[in-house]
Amino acid sequence: MTNRPRGFPAVEFPRIVFCPGLLLCLSSTKRIGEGVVSVLEYNVNMSNRDGEWKILPAFMAVFLAFYFLPDGWDRLDRAVMEALFLAKSYAREHVLLCLVPAFFIAGAIAVFLSRAAVMKYLGPRASKVMAYSVASVSGSILAVCSCTVLPLFAGIYRMGAGLGPATAFLYAGPAINVLALILTARVLGMEIGVARALGAVLFSIVIGLVMHFMFRREENAKAEAELVMPESEAVRPLWKNALFFAGLTAILVFANWAEPGDTSGLWHTVFSLKWFLAGAAGLALAVMLVRWFGAGFWEVALSACGVVLLALVFPATPAIPFVAGTIALALITGRGGSETREWLGQSWGFAKQILPLLLLGVLISGALLGRPGHEGLIPAEWIARAVGGNSLSANFFAAFAGALMYFATLTEVPILQGLMGSGMGKGPALALLLAGPALSLPNMLVIHSVLRIKKTVAFVALVVAMATLSGLIYGGL
Repeated sequence: MTNRPRGFPAVEFPRIVFCPGLLLCLSSTKRIGEGVVSVLEYNVNMSNRDGEWKILPAFMAVFLAFYFLPDGWDRLDRAVMEALFLAKSYAREHVLLCLVPAFFIAGAIAVFLSRAAVMKYLGPRASKVMAYSVASVSGSILAVCSCTVLPLFAGIYRMGAGLGPATAFLYAGPAINVLALILTARVLGMEIGVARALGAVLFSIVIGLVMHFMFRREENAKAEAELVMPESEAVRPLWKNALFFAGLTAILVFANWAEPGDTSGLWHTVFSLKWFLAGAAGLALAVMLVRWFGAGFWEVALSACGVVLLALVFPATPAIPFVAGTIALALITGRGGSETREWLGQSWGFAKQILPLLLLGVLISGALLGRPGHEGLIPAEWIARAVGGNSLSANFFAAFAGALMYFATLTEVPILQGLMGSGMGKGPALALLLAGPALSLPNMLVIHSVLRIKKTVAFVALVVAMATLSGLIYGGL
């Protein structure tokens, strides 16, 4: 008898007997064949039942990529190092100062912001004029990149904001950074600076409206579900919440205030005082934690004194007191009441969801495209050659490449300056400016975790298409 799982048919082989040895060989072959077929059929049935067969192509692709990995290829070696260097730069310049405050803000949105207030101003049934006006210009005060805006987007979307206003904020947040707009006009010219500002605001509204129209059934169902939900009572007045969020936002903005090109004027003055302003916002936040959120006075006071002492001891390394303040905030909120503990838990939940995907995306982006001024697997001359002139293909390639590249805040301007010096047309330059800061490969991975595949593809396609069209129009003018 053949040992095989019940229900699997036997494999019939021709019964040809020339000699006992051949008979033994054929019999063994028959048993081996039956066993292989049985195992394959069993695994296929199990895979189809559990859906795990979808993992097999990914496993095979990874295996083949490592199996055929070329040895001694200089460009591949540089690409691996560029991926690591970009991840190192991202960790040093963006995780501590940008993402950590953004995670706390997102967690605060989920806990302290009234769901009714979010629905009133940004929900599916909110006034379109009000919702899209707020979403399209609110990013002007946030000096954030396409990755830092993600926790804020996830926070307001989960709190009930409509898909249209939420995606309008997602696009406009990094696209209409005031410092970036001023730097663009000063370095690349007033025309392209104005075109970028108008295009960012207009496109955020158009993209939001189109996203709402494409998924209007889900949005209508979401709005109907909100009607039957009881409205929760506000724990504290609106003005207290407004001051609290203003303090958190001020820490994020001033800690990431970029150095302007001029050594005089208001922007440079703010830059020279950025850490004093961030520290003042932190002290105001400490007072609010004690007065409004029930934090222990001595815990907050000792933490504040420790942060100030570290700032005096390490004046050239502001990241040290900043990290100490972040740890102190986590300990204070974790030891506080149920409300602050929930705030810490929500913030940690956003960090767990978003940070690993961002770092993975940064590694892939660095390997493919490298850092500014350095090459990855894709040669820089290919990009420069593809974006020359003002053709449809040049504008599309500029928008598509910008959507994949990772731009830290304000770095898109010097990169574009170099590309335009190499022959990049003004139309493709605007297309990259409108697509690049708002999208990146790490950004797309996180958006997918929030919106899933259909909405993510629709959002990315809309950004690339609108950027391409704007480049064609601007280049033609």
